[in-house]
Amino acid sequence: MPTEPQARVAALSARIDRLPATPSLWRLVALLSIGGFFELYDLFQTAYISPGLIKAGIFATGAQGAFGVSDQAAFASATFLGLFVGASLLSPFADRFGRRAVFTYALIWYTLATVLMGVQSSAMAIILCRFLVGIGLGIELVTIDTYLSELMPKRMRTSAFAFAFFVQFLSVPAVALMSWWLVPQAPLGIDGWRWVVLASAVFALFIWWLRKRLPESPRWLAQQGRFDEADAVVVRLEQRCEEELRQRLPPPEVEHAEFEPKGRFADIWKPPYRRRALMLIVFNFFQAIGFFGFGNWLPALLAGKGMEATHSLGYAFIITLAYPLGPLLFTRWANRFENKWQIVGSAIGTVIFGTLFAAQSTPTGLIACGVGVTFCNAWLTFAYHSYQSELFPTSIRARAVGFCYSFSRLSTVFSSLMIGFFLEHFGTPGVLAFIVSSMLIVTLTIGGFGPRTRNLALERIAH
Repeated sequence: MPTEPQARVAALSARIDRLPATPSLWRLVALLSIGGFFELYDLFQTAYISPGLIKAGIFATGAQGAFGVSDQAAFASATFLGLFVGASLLSPFADRFGRRAVFTYALIWYTLATVLMGVQSSAMAIILCRFLVGIGLGIELVTIDTYLSELMPKRMRTSAFAFAFFVQFLSVPAVALMSWWLVPQAPLGIDGWRWVVLASAVFALFIWWLRKRLPESPRWLAQQGRFDEADAVVVRLEQRCEEELRQRLPPPEVEHAEFEPKGRFADIWKPPYRRRALMLIVFNFFQAIGFFGFGNWLPALLAGKGMEATHSLGYAFIITLAYPLGPLLFTRWANRFENKWQIVGSAIGTVIFGTLFAAQSTPTGLIACGVGVTFCNAWLTFAYHSYQSELFPTSIRARAVGFCYSFSRLSTVFSSLMIGFFLEHFGTPGVLAFIVSSMLIVTLTIGGFGPRTRNLALERIAH
């Protein structure tokens, strides 16, 4: 016989999973996505403001940089070192204090740090501020994944992630377009790169507005023993769905669920989570090389193929349009396929288009292959963010995802320096070979060791 807490957790999970994909649920996805939009805008600044920092005489190239390497490489490395600290060390806060609270305060942290970075005038100060920005981004992105997976019913979970990343990835062409327009200029005598950075300050105006419209995760509330609060959240969701459907919801199909009031880091290393954690560590380490190696260095890769700086930013903007387009096209049918096979398919696509990109010499060919790589990277992103948030129980979901995800940030700290080295000594083909090799490892890791999760309750996947 299940205990009373187990029975209440099981009933709550079944009630969430029977919710239909109504406008109310999609609005929740959109609200969480707006928070992610702010962060990806900041995250993708790395590629697009660096030419402006070099033009302004703040960033140096090659061994003249602050740490004996190009300042762009150090800037990218500082970003991902901060992301590593935020994801690995601070993500347990979301398990302890709740998804909603951490979502809000992490937004405040990164916004203030970004504004501070925008008023600096030395490479060292900008790189230090970028590290602080990365800390806020690291914990925020993990919290959004955890939050979204727990709020959504099982039959729309991956589609919800696809739509969320459609909204979030709109930030990539936004920052590319602003950089293309502003970086070569100095409106009101202020360097264009500063305008691009400081534009994110307006995002702070949305933070409390967002917070008031988002409920706490009912699964997290139940895991804390706050069953009445969790029930109230689900009741409101059920009422909205019934109002929009104009009919009663079907009875929930209750499955067995465990109740674990507290989680510890050591729980990650118990079966079956140990195998999943090791798989995700290897996966995250190598997928980040493929994703950020191409995304953050795209203008430089285009310049390495002989494109002028102004043209490379323009071509990069066209290519970045594939970031939101990919998840948008997949939203309708993302839940029809296992996430693990979507990850494998997208990684193989990156290998194919990345190899073709290295062989191109015309703007049309570079743009076409660049769009292909970007499309596959966007597909990979929403599939694996959904996948890794499904593999652990509520009690350790944020800390486990944060710990495994942090290895993608750690790898990028070093891979940014390695890509800078490859680009300088072997050109664009050398960088693309590095990226392709990493994606082949991704394919083997997830294809060989990833469990199935499609249309399963989170509690069933966990146990």
